[in-house]
Amino acid sequence: MGRVIAIANQKGGVGKTTTAINVAVALAQSGSRVLLIDLDPQSNATSGLTRDPGELQPGVPRVTIYDALIERLSLAAVLRPARDNLMLAPAGADLVGAEVELATMEGREQRLKVLVESARQEYNYVLIDSPPSLGLLTLNALVAADTVLIPLQCEYYALEGLSALLGTIRRVKQALNPRLEVEGIVLTMFDSRNRLSRDIEREVRGHFPDQVFAVVIPRNVRLSESPSHGLSIFEYEARSSGAEAYRRLAAEVAAHKEQPAAQS
Repeated sequence: MGRVIAIANQKGGVGKTTTAINVAVALAQSGSRVLLIDLDPQSNATSGLTRDPGELQPGVPRVTIYDALIERLSLAAVLRPARDNLMLAPAGADLVGAEVELATMEGREQRLKVLVESARQEYNYVLIDSPPSLGLLTLNALVAADTVLIPLQCEYYALEGLSALLGTIRRVKQALNPRLEVEGIVLTMFDSRNRLSRDIEREVRGHFPDQVFAVVIPRNVRLSESPSHGLSIFEYEARSSGAEAYRRLAAEVAAHKEQPAAQS
């Protein structure tokens, strides 16, 4: 039975999609069967894995996760191979209106869960790249997930957003998904030369000693460049500090498979 991990933070620009892409590729390269679901209307995970998202599979009409959520297509019908051992459920501009359409649907917060449950037997990991909001799409991701991986940028205001997200996770756990736990908090865009980064790390580890991943993701120009080429950091610059950090993060995530997830 595969693990379903939502990668979520309602604040944009924290490295959420970068984390989703590179953890998915790293797990796939280690031999695990991985499904990455792009649930963000900006579709950055889709474009970050393909030079031209419209050509994921030439000659086949383009369908996205929207068609599965709203049009009741099967999840298998929208999947596209992205790498060896890695399948992608792509997003597109049509996902922009999904929240409005979901609002009037029965069981609107359960739509993704129903789709994902059918895929658990096929994959070791199902990763969900959530939009930078706490709307219905993110709610669907949290209801479908076993755990939540939270990328946290090393800046002061990120801490305020973290409190709001953890509160949302607690409410979803109580009302809709009793199994939901926090996979962990990963510190991103870390600059060891910057006093603020070090202060944020110390404060977060002090408040959440059992929930912060050991590895931190450095501020690294190669990580910023790789999505524009449709490549993961391992394919773009395998020897960079960003690549090494994401290898270690994926290893930590894999190690959690044998341990209980952190309590939220």
